[in-house]
Amino acid sequence: MFRRRTALSVTAAALLAASPLLTGCGTDAHPGAAAVVDGQRITVGQLQARVKDVRDAQDKAPQGAQLVENSGRLGLSTLNSMIFERILERGAKDAGVKVTERDVQQWRTAAEQRAGGADRLKAMWLQQAVPPGRIDAVVRNQLLLDGLAQRIGADRSQPQGQQQLGESLAKTSRDMGIDVNPRYGKWDDRQVILAETKDPWISKASTDRQQT
Repeated sequence: MFRRRTALSVTAAALLAASPLLTGCGTDAHPGAAAVVDGQRITVGQLQARVKDVRDAQDKAPQGAQLVENSGRLGLSTLNSMIFERILERGAKDAGVKVTERDVQQWRTAAEQRAGGADRLKAMWLQQAVPPGRIDAVVRNQLLLDGLAQRIGADRSQPQGQQQLGESLAKTSRDMGIDVNPRYGKWDDRQVILAETKDPWISKASTDRQQT
């Protein structure tokens, strides 16, 4: 069993933070695809559905307009997250890291208690463009990052550890042959990021507003 952090780092928020709904067709080689990761398509429809989940939750919130304004570039950031999740899943699997549903629920229960209840936790995560239905996935991603870091001996609290973890994920990224629809940008294997988002996985997502 690997060590769990008591709170999610900015990294996990950056994986799912996001911007306006993007539309478009895929490349000639992969029609209808926003990206292809290890031969598997992330369709434009899947991307749009993920963005819609965030916008729907924001629209229902008391500070909905502000939340929308603070989550610009949602489409690009969301695609960045969807690609990164697949890389992380592969990297963790190759390293023998496993996260169970019980692991996720234990963390979430503790987090709800610290936040003052389930509704408070949901509101906190919605400020990071994470809708209620995605909280468990964000927690799981964080636990996978923690587990992978421990397996490779990387201390995420230190710059050297972050670099070591980044290099491990970059190798996995290269091995997966990621092809992004030019409409959305170009994938950078070295930084493990969709270049146009300018939001590396180790930093907070930008809140710059981008129009459709």
